[in-house]
Amino acid sequence: MNTSYARKVGIGIAAALMAGTALVSGAAQAADYGTPAGSGFTWSGLYFGINGGIGWATSRHTDTTGATTGDFDQSGGLIGGTVGYNWQMNNIVLGIEGDWGFAGIDGSTTTSCAVGCKTDLTSFGTLRPRIGYAFDRFMPYVTGGLAWGLIDAGQPGFYNSSWEAGWTVGAGVEAALTQNLSAKLEYLYTELDDGGYRVAIPVNASEKEMSILRLGVNYRFSGNPFGN
Repeated sequence: MNTSYARKVGIGIAAALMAGTALVSGAAQAADYGTPAGSGFTWSGLYFGINGGIGWATSRHTDTTGATTGDFDQSGGLIGGTVGYNWQMNNIVLGIEGDWGFAGIDGSTTTSCAVGCKTDLTSFGTLRPRIGYAFDRFMPYVTGGLAWGLIDAGQPGFYNSSWEAGWTVGAGVEAALTQNLSAKLEYLYTELDDGGYRVAIPVNASEKEMSILRLGVNYRFSGNPFGN
């Protein structure tokens, strides 16, 4: 990981911590309204939600002769849906969560590519286990698993789209606003396999060192909706 990217990741983590503090404060205030989470609150159950945020990454186009653009920056937004299930055992919360949605994390360069080489992540999803520790209605967690994305890459007249798989790891905080409604803040670090296209010869287009910072709102169906 280069120094510039490490600095960006550090900024993302710092922003997550500050926003997480604000989220906890907001949850505490929200507990005074509507249906309170209360001391009998449990995180167990099926939930659905929406999420949205920002992402930034680096890309590099390299052809089979070794000619390369070098690393260039990508950035943009993403929005999608979430589904998951939690099991709470005392303070430990185990869960599985999936999400998928639209993305617009793109960037381009003219370095060694006068017409402009571009990489664009247009769709993004994950499937991840989560492990959290519940402080009543506040839960920090860690997560990691499978990631995939649709990468559009190329230069004018020579573009290609391909689905690429990879991995992701991250952490977040979730706070219950009522018995069923919660809000979360999450940071994910992701690496996807390379995309590619062909001009006169094949060109490899990497999508690497991607960071995502996003907010989400979930609605949880308390208990086990499938029965015992």
